[in-house]
Amino acid sequence: MKHFAATALGLALLGAPAFADGHATGDAEAGEKVFNKCKACHSIVDADGEAIVKGGRNGPNLYGLYTRVAGTEDFRYGDSLVEAGEAGLEWNEEEFVAYVADPKKYLAEYLDDKKARSKMSFKLRGDEDAADVWAYLVSVGPEVEAEADSGS
Repeated sequence: MKHFAATALGLALLGAPAFADGHATGDAEAGEKVFNKCKACHSIVDADGEAIVKGGRNGPNLYGLYTRVAGTEDFRYGDSLVEAGEAGLEWNEEEFVAYVADPKKYLAEYLDDKKARSKMSFKLRGDEDAADVWAYLVSVGPEVEAEADSGS
């Protein structure tokens, strides 16, 4: 059993992205595939207007989501998500994974208000898929681009 656990851990570490220095623990390549579920509502468009992923407009652009204050990007967010941002919610892997699992429940708990609502009705079940999507979003975001440009 110890051999199996060591092998599993080793394989998991081999699959970890090179940029997972605290920003992301998932597999960006797998996350790109899972993101197909998200692009019905979300796109990823960089600061220059170049589409990384063409998607729907029912949800906000997810480019540069890492450390973004919730409910602050150019989009018409629901009141509860704006309130969460005003209360200090910044997107990181832990918050993202919890939110996408059940947005309404997450906001109700975060705001300690059972009447809190989210415009996002989709639930991405499975922490691994959510972590993979997060890794993908970070991999195409400005943080990784800046690190690549600086030679890090």
